[in-house]
Amino acid sequence: MNDTLSSVCAGLRERFPDHISEPEEAFGEVSVRVGRDRIAEVCHYLRDEQAFELLSDLSGVDYLGVAPAEDRFLVAYHVTSLSRRARLRLRVFVPEGDERVSTVSHVWPTANWQEREVYDFFGITFAGHPDLRRILMPDDWDGFPQRKDYPLGGVKVEFKGATVPPPDLRRQPTTTTGYPGRIA
Repeated sequence: MNDTLSSVCAGLRERFPDHISEPEEAFGEVSVRVGRDRIAEVCHYLRDEQAFELLSDLSGVDYLGVAPAEDRFLVAYHVTSLSRRARLRLRVFVPEGDERVSTVSHVWPTANWQEREVYDFFGITFAGHPDLRRILMPDDWDGFPQRKDYPLGGVKVEFKGATVPPPDLRRQPTTTTGYPGRIA
């Protein structure tokens, strides 16, 4: 870990002693675990006092079957300081049954759409978000497709005037070359 990130992590631990974990380094990135009730304050501190001007990415992860229920979901915030040439990952674990985190869209406006995407696919709500609604799935979609307990399977699509052969007949050769529709 470089000196810049060491001082940032030390400042975080000093300012939020009960809500920030020891920094961990893996694959060239430094991560800290943040208590979900303090994420907005931590982000304000990073932007205003540590010059992390950019939320480069916000994503969700479902750890069903891997982590205990109180750590089932993860919201990962990748924040970047262009002026200090530093990048830090904030990890907020969200328990099953209480899937909510405070919004950071008032800190970094780019979080608006990124939080909506995590809500749309994982069902994690962001308290205080100005317009939390589905972004990619239809409004009437039932469930959250990136959750690991979401049922697998295709969506039945109606093709007007077309027929789709059963799966066991789709790969049957129809010509001498072995490829459907190709003439030898």
